[in-house]
Amino acid sequence: MIIVTGASGQLGRAVVERLLAREPAEQIGVSVRNVEKAQELKERGVRVRRGDFEDPASLDYAFEGASKVLIVSSNTFGETTIRQHRTAIDSARRAGVSRIFYTSHMGSSPTSLFQAMVDHAATEAALRDTGVTFTSLRNGFYAASALMMLGNALETGELLAPEDGPVSWTAHADLAEAAALALSEEALDGVTPPLTASEALDLADIAAIAAELTQRPMRRVVVPDTEYRAGLVAHGFPEEGADMYMGIFRASRRGEFSRVDPTLARLIGRAPKSMRDILKEMTSPAR
Repeated sequence: MIIVTGASGQLGRAVVERLLAREPAEQIGVSVRNVEKAQELKERGVRVRRGDFEDPASLDYAFEGASKVLIVSSNTFGETTIRQHRTAIDSARRAGVSRIFYTSHMGSSPTSLFQAMVDHAATEAALRDTGVTFTSLRNGFYAASALMMLGNALETGELLAPEDGPVSWTAHADLAEAAALALSEEALDGVTPPLTASEALDLADIAAIAAELTQRPMRRVVVPDTEYRAGLVAHGFPEEGADMYMGIFRASRRGEFSRVDPTLARLIGRAPKSMRDILKEMTSPAR
């Protein structure tokens, strides 16, 4: 049985949907904190069990009978994330799985300027230490994050953000398809190459594409780090969260997310969605 954690989230649910197109429903299970959010999957024959990274016993139950487990990374950061991931890895090992899959990131590094990348590197180290065969899916930076940074720029005509650098923005749908292929066919082993779209764009590039598609002017305005951080806090970000978020810009300026690689295209058998494709869908009058 293939078990997917976090199946009520955007990536985890997308992975399950693609697995259902490849595997019988009775061979798929999900581990979710709130089973009510996965009721529709249960009705389709997927095994739904409660599993919480903060509750090892619940994970032991959720992973029971698993041959493979996909650990979708936690949405926390720092020591909490590393502890939660180790808990999930240990539960998968106790379940006797043949392979652990993990949704890592292309920028995974213990020296990254973005805390989440340090957490991914620590999780990959834990996977190596556990002795179980594993696949660490080094996903490209989610394109959804770029859309969040775009904010209300489509209305204001100004994309305000700190200085940034090129990023290999990649669609959730393509990464979910790759994960499903990896789970069903074991097409990837160990730490993967970066699973990215075919180009790296900075926010100025995104503003230019958005302006072209909407036929409205859009300026890329660079905001000082301190000013942008203060704005985040003023809008409700906790201090620690604001510091973590600013790491995205510092890391991208250093080129941590700029690499592109053909592995994702090869795996899914087509060109991954480009940022232009994603923005076109977002700005389509039919939406």
